[in-house]
Order: sequence, then C-alpha cells, then structure tokens
Amino acid sequence: MSARPATVRVAGGQGFWGDWLEAPYRQVTGGPVDYLMMDYLAEVTMSILQKQKSRDATRGYATDFVDQMERILPTVVERGIKVTANAGGVNPRACAMAVADVARRLGLTGKLTIGVVSGDDLLARLDGLIARGHDLQNLDTGRPLHDVRDRVLSANAYLGAAPVVAALQRGAQVVITGRVTDTGLTLGPLMHAFGWPRDAWDRIAAGTVAGHIIECGAQASGGNCLSDWKTIPNLAAVGYPIVEARGDGTFDLIKHPGTGGRIDVAGVTEQLVYEMGDPRGYITPDGVADFTTIQLSQVGKDRVRVSGVRGKPATDKLKVSIAYFYGYKAIGTLVYAWPDALEKAKAADRILRQRLDALGLKFEAILSEFVGANATHGPLALQDVDAAAIPEVQLRVGVRSPDKAAVDRFTREIAPLILNGPPSVTGFAGGRPKPEEVVAYWPALIDKKTVEPAVELIEA
Repeated sequence: MSARPATVRVAGGQGFWGDWLEAPYRQVTGGPVDYLMMDYLAEVTMSILQKQKSRDATRGYATDFVDQMERILPTVVERGIKVTANAGGVNPRACAMAVADVARRLGLTGKLTIGVVSGDDLLARLDGLIARGHDLQNLDTGRPLHDVRDRVLSANAYLGAAPVVAALQRGAQVVITGRVTDTGLTLGPLMHAFGWPRDAWDRIAAGTVAGHIIECGAQASGGNCLSDWKTIPNLAAVGYPIVEARGDGTFDLIKHPGTGGRIDVAGVTEQLVYEMGDPRGYITPDGVADFTTIQLSQVGKDRVRVSGVRGKPATDKLKVSIAYFYGYKAIGTLVYAWPDALEKAKAADRILRQRLDALGLKFEAILSEFVGANATHGPLALQDVDAAAIPEVQLRVGVRSPDKAAVDRFTREIAPLILNGPPSVTGFAGGRPKPEEVVAYWPALIDKKTVEPAVELIEA
C-alpha cells in the first residue's frame, strides 16, 4: 500500500453551470493541483436537464463540461490530475460517453478511466415509493408529494461522497456524477487520498467545510465579495480557490501565484455563511458539520488556514430535490427617461394594472419594480431619493398564473403603452415578452436505505 500524501490540493474549477470558461484551464495549468472539482448543478437545473433528456435520450447533462474536458484532458492526463464533477445531471453515463469520445479524438485511447456515479434519479421510482409509504412531505409546508405528483418534472436524491470515493478507489481519473452534493465533490477526493473512514466525523466535517468554501468558485477568492471590494486586485484574471489539505483535517485556502483576486479571512468568512442554515448543524449525507467550531487565520499572503472543525454523525435521511410544474409567468420592461422618469413609470404601471383588471384577468401575483429607484432595496430606497433627479427608470412588471391565456394577454398589453401611455419610452427590452413555464421547488427527505448509488467504469 502506497504512503499517504502529506498534502492534497483540490482546485475549484466551476461554481455553477455557466461559470467562467477559463477557470478550469487556468487551474490545471497555473500550478500544481491533485484534483479539479467542478460543480454544475442547482435545484432548477435538474428539471431543465430532465426536459432535455425527455426530448433526446442522449442529452440531460451539462454540455459545457464536455467542451471544458476537450480543452484540459491532455494536461489532466499528462499531470495525473483527477477530476470530479456533477455535470452528469440526469444522464451521467451519456456525459461520460461524450467525454470518452473526446479522449479518443485527442489520441488518449487507453489512457483515461471514467467513473460514472448514478442512483440519485428517483423520477421513475416515485409512484412505487409513495405506494410503500414514503410521502416525501414538503419540508416547508408538510404537504405530501401526492398533491402535485402529476406535475413532477424531476426528483433527485442528494448523494454524498461515498460513491465518489468508490469510483476513485477503482481507478477512475475522471468521476462524473448526477446529483451528488457540492461538498461531496471535494470531500470524496480527501477521503480517498487520506484514507479517512466514513465515521471520522471531525475530518468528514472538515472536508465538508473545505468543499463548501470552494463550491462557488471565485466567490471565495475575491469575486462577489463585500469586504473592501474596491481593493481586490485584478478581478479580470481572478484566481479560483484551491484547498491545500492535510490528513488531520486542517487545510489552507490558496490560489495560484500571479493570479488576481484575494484570499483573506473576511472573504472566506463571507463564503462560509453563504447558504449555511443552522451554523451548529450543516447537514450533508456524509455527516454534520458544526460551523461554530471553525477557526480561521491568515497565515500568509493569499493563504487562510482553517482548523478546529468538529463534526457529528450523519443522519439516516437523504434530501430529495423535486421540481414540478407550477404555472406560467411573463416579465415585461419599459424604460422611461427624464424628466419625471419615476412618475411616468408609476403612471404606466397604474394604467397597465387598470387595463388588466378591466379585462377580468386573474393572476396569482403581479409584481412591479422600478429599476433605478427601488428594485434592489424596495421602499427604503425611496426615502431620501430626489425622484425628479432620477435620469431614467426601467418599469419591470412580472405576472404569474396557472392560466397561460391570461399570461399571454398580459404580454400583449405592454407594448401599446409605448404610444398610448406616458411619454418618453426609450427602451422596450427584448420585444414583447413570452409566457414561460414556472418550475417550483419541493424539498423532501427520504430514508437512506431506499437509495442505492451505483458506480460504473468506462474506458476511453
């Protein structure tokens, strides 16, 4: 058995589907890394991918990932870098086959093993689960899933790091998963590299915290940072964060030398509290991390040490992310110019609402925002503002309804305001809006024993 490494570097390469295309390449070429972690999935993403797969059985994954791999595979193979990504969405095997095809085109036949993690997709099993007494109650409302079963678009359990570890142990250099937790993509490599047992709760918690810090990409290295943001250097070439971990569970946050951005305690703290929930119990399938035990210290330029993380045993449940069809929405915009821009926009809003009411249209919600005056901070923004001095205001009106015809008629009432409403419309962004389907989120829990992750290996 080979000796365990003293340190392992896991580089964050993508924080969401649509993140900076240059980041993965810069991470694998900018300095030494052992793993590249790329996170692609959000709750609504799964329903989008499920729709794609329903139209084409070969789709249903983040196609950007395949393009990224084509660019970085030669470097990844040459340097022995391992990749973990949940880009597989609802079709991880098809994603893996696409990457294997890329590898063959690049002349890497026989040099790449791809691990495929599946088992998270519960869509085809829902009726059987409900029949066996799994109500999948909404965590926010307590309603059983049966209430919306006929409108469900996707249902995926959040798997943890264990199948990622299994794939790596079986020799996979690239691990492609479906709905594995964001943190599991980093924790898995650390568990594999250091041989952490699944009940080493403090180290599991530390690896989870490490994954949470880098799961949003450059948000941990200066991007979207409130703390003294004007002084953050060279965001145009921002360096994405890297976890430099040790076997005892302590780790440093760093980035490649010569890159932009900044790694400091304030910025790391901001990322830690992002989507945190109860700080005493950050729950994942792998364990429960106590964020109140985290200790941060600046130990060098662009180097923050994380230590002291304590953990608790994992629960017997998995979270299930369910998306279902809710109705229709549309958003229309008009831009009004000075003078009296805000007053004109408010008048246009009143006129539009009066016309919709006269038509007898029923909407579940109508929301009006005056961008440039109150869209970000609401009524508070208008307390000290000189409305007469505002040079331009965008009126943005959104409606939601189960009735597509009502939403469609709303879209036809926006454009006439250009000529039959208040003066000085300077922009009609995007033309007449179109009704869009509303996908709603249904969070639930399910017993772990009902979900069985699977690992498959594909040779390029």
